Amino acid sequence: MAAIVERTSTTVVDAGAGRGGPRGQQVVEILRSAIIVGTYEPGERLVEATISAELGTSRGPVREALRQLENEGLVMSTAYKGAVVLGVSDEEVQEVLIPIRLTLERYSFTHALARMTDNDLGELGKQVWHMEQAAAANDLPRVVEADLRFHEVVISASGQPHTVQIWGTIWPRIRAYFYRYGRGKDLATMVVEHKELLAAIQSRDVPLMLAQLEEHIAVPSPTPVGSNGRKQSKARSSSASAKTPSGRGATSVAPAGKAAR
Repeated sequence: MAAIVERTSTTVVDAGAGRGGPRGQQVVEILRSAIIVGTYEPGERLVEATISAELGTSRGPVREALRQLENEGLVMSTAYKGAVVLGVSDEEVQEVLIPIRLTLERYSFTHALARMTDNDLGELGKQVWHMEQAAAANDLPRVVEADLRFHEVVISASGQPHTVQIWGTIWPRIRAYFYRYGRGKDLATMVVEHKELLAAIQSRDVPLMLAQLEEHIAVPSPTPVGSNGRKQSKARSSSASAKTPSGRGATSVAPAGKAAR
């Protein structure tokens, strides 16, 4: 296992590292980000002693971090293997996460539409601007964070505490699939789609907004990218899905050609 500090986003590590190494929630953030961006592969073991040595911290914060990540569905603990990374499969995305998002966000966006203030709309515009800047730099992590924040702003503005609670429960899995589906995609297209969604929200037209939202969320499975950086053929993709824990090649539920977001 290569050093986490070398394999994880500089921003995340800098935020967590300090004298005596990161502690508590900082360890959670470092490991969560490493899992979500694919630093750790599905099925890879997370060894407490190794991680604590790499981060320069004791095993206690690492153990607590792994417990929290297990509660978030990113890690699974077994009797003989210890903590193992869980992948986000196409089946989970298409059959679980996207349907949940559609139900949750249709409800939240409809309730938020009449409640959103100019400040809320300004915050959405700010996140679209952040996405645009990140896309220009081909910075997928920043695009993903701005994307998540965009949706969080609307859900929070809905005035429905239970939807905010549900979003808080599932966002680590959503964040993971945003990263996975965003790899190899045209980030500029994702920015355009958020601009269109923002325009629909600003119109205060519920049917228009819901139509834009549904098109935005219901995306197909991405085409797997081979080791040479080229997209695999459908036949090769189907073969890969039978061999890999990620479950690539699952049947999509939306028209092809849309970027993940």
